Amino acid sequence: MDVRKIRLNEKPDTKVSEDREEFERDYARLISSPSIRRLQGKSQVFGAGSGDYYRTRLTHSLEVAQIAREVARRLRRTYDFLGRQEHPGLCLDPVVVECAALAHDLGHPPFGHKGEEVLNRLLEDEYEMKYEGNAQNFRILMFLEKRAGSDHGLMLTAAVLLAINKYPYLIDEPGRHKGVYGTEWFGGIGELRSLWGMPHGCSTLEAQLMDLCDDIAYSTHDIEDGIRAGKIQMNAAFLSDERLLRHLVLEIVKDQAATGLGWETVNVPAMVKRVLMEYLDQWRIVYTESGFEESRTRREMKARWVSLFASRVGIVDDTLKGWKKVTFVKDGAEDIELLRTMEILKKLAWVTLVKDFRVQRLQKRSEIILESLWMSFIDPDKGEWILPPDWVDSYERNKEIWTWPRFIADYISGMTDSYAEKVYAELFASKSGSIYEMD
Repeated sequence: MDVRKIRLNEKPDTKVSEDREEFERDYARLISSPSIRRLQGKSQVFGAGSGDYYRTRLTHSLEVAQIAREVARRLRRTYDFLGRQEHPGLCLDPVVVECAALAHDLGHPPFGHKGEEVLNRLLEDEYEMKYEGNAQNFRILMFLEKRAGSDHGLMLTAAVLLAINKYPYLIDEPGRHKGVYGTEWFGGIGELRSLWGMPHGCSTLEAQLMDLCDDIAYSTHDIEDGIRAGKIQMNAAFLSDERLLRHLVLEIVKDQAATGLGWETVNVPAMVKRVLMEYLDQWRIVYTESGFEESRTRREMKARWVSLFASRVGIVDDTLKGWKKVTFVKDGAEDIELLRTMEILKKLAWVTLVKDFRVQRLQKRSEIILESLWMSFIDPDKGEWILPPDWVDSYERNKEIWTWPRFIADYISGMTDSYAEKVYAELFASKSGSIYEMD
């Protein structure tokens, strides 16, 4: 039995096509799922619908998948141990990594990070429950998604499920903010990790590669969008502004997720300024080479940085965990300098885009929308009459394992930005559309 190709809860008599390999079946299930399609209506940085140029969660996921697939192919040619498949968690299958990249953002609610923050606060304040996008991925894939003959989501292979599991923890552990909800941890993910013999706190190589490629996309593509929107200006006055530099340094210092990069050993303000000035110098060169066309320059800058980051991805021994680590590699060792550079570019996108006051105004509006929807649905006696009947029927079939607050969080988090606004308008605006419109 190949433990990488186990499908939890799949019936023995399930008919499958002999023409497709198991992981290709996973790819087909994901691509054809409604959850994937809904990503086109969910915000990446700019609100979905802000313009046909800017990235959504769907285009972002597709770009992460493309980078991850190509890097996986290169690494398989580079590292002999991958071909030996010494451990199910020490493999790199390009299709598995591509599937994980496609699915890694399914759990994000409408309105980006603000939506995630609001739902988590609403659940925690009243019900001591959590909402977290990565954990919600598994709610969708293992429970909420529907396919013929299944009461357990898409029933993906173990390899793909664990490749999505970049935070391999039970989220209910004390002090834990990211991980997997108990229903999915005890209902499969923890069991698979035990079956594979995964070390505590370690992710598979496929999960690590997906996560790193997500960061590569974020630190390059979102900057391209920011330049296109005029939020990031390619001139010395903007990139050397003291207020911008101060905010970048503050974001780096307070980011607990960026630990392990040794920031305490470097002059952070000086490095931030150096990286931004080097980026500007490169922009000026590429701008000239591109015939002074800004659109060509944006695309070329993005392509060069993606190529640089992707070409430096490698695998080293993680001596602290007794495992392997996917990271940037130079001369056989982890390239901390390049990791810090990527972190600075990520923070540049965050500070200039997400922290922009106009974006903050939109986020405040989205907070009001989500809170209002929550208050409309959270009373079961009243909420059931204004929820779609198929959702209420599903709740009735599963209410022994599905609490009403989690049910409402599941329903709201599955909305696109525009659908959340539509339902809000139906409930609180004077008039919106027709009652005969199909949801």
